[in-house]
Amino acid sequence: DLHSFPTRRSSDLEPVHRNRRWALIASYFFLILFAIFFLLPPYYMIVTSLKSDAEVARMATNPWIIADGLTFDQFKILFNNTDFLIFFKNTAIVTVCVVVITMVISVLAAFSLGRMRFWGSGILATGIFLTYLVPDTLLFIPMFQIVKWIGLLNSYWGMVLVYPTLTVPFCTWIMIGYFQSIPKELDEAALIDGAGHMQMLLKIFIPVALPGIIAATIFAFTVSWAAFVYPMAFLYSSDQQVLTVGTVTSLIRGDVYKWGMLMAGALVAATPPLVIYAFLMDYYIAGLTRSEEHTSELQSQNRI
Repeated sequence: DLHSFPTRRSSDLEPVHRNRRWALIASYFFLILFAIFFLLPPYYMIVTSLKSDAEVARMATNPWIIADGLTFDQFKILFNNTDFLIFFKNTAIVTVCVVVITMVISVLAAFSLGRMRFWGSGILATGIFLTYLVPDTLLFIPMFQIVKWIGLLNSYWGMVLVYPTLTVPFCTWIMIGYFQSIPKELDEAALIDGAGHMQMLLKIFIPVALPGIIAATIFAFTVSWAAFVYPMAFLYSSDQQVLTVGTVTSLIRGDVYKWGMLMAGALVAATPPLVIYAFLMDYYIAGLTRSEEHTSELQSQNRI
């Protein structure tokens, strides 16, 4: 009988609804607070890049508003009178080459470590990830000697050689987690049908692990696009510079800061990563989540 079950009165549910309402209010308050905190720098960059040099230098002007009207002179001077487009081209070449090299090495390494189990593969996988934890500030001195010995000092092709040391370990770790999550039955079915390991990789694992590949690609792109320490130490000619170093060194002369062009350059340089993250953020989160699950599984296995 339905009438035999006890029913809650509306008065009993009021504290629950009240707590839920206050939780929502607190959540939205902190969400808005963090949104304002993180959106203020881009807003300031946009406002400053649309001001004239005279308005930027005038201390009495409110820095958060445009008082003298919009102007695109900062962008025009940046593109026409500086080497910014050369920096952009060099950065694009380096980033594309590094992403391709990273993904080829990472996919092959992750497939061998994640599916072709052999003695010491787990230790080797952990060691690859630990190399990512070594900061580039400790590596750039020996890397400098290597790049100089090869003859690529003051050449952006040296960055193509150096950047994979930052991208390959973490991308390999991401891909190992994805490859290990694929059921073993797919391997067995493919082997029964006569497929080799390379056919399995190209026709089964890469399509299934596409979210992880996209996440690793985004990571490699971000690291290559935003790297600063290596180009700062290895490049010193303007025709070989990349965006992160070239924009700063060319627009800051002694104690003279071209704030308008600096902000305009920062906006243009931030546009490609922003567009990529806007369209592929879900894949990036999924890839990092799967790699974190792989880390937890490995830690539990080590405890056992």
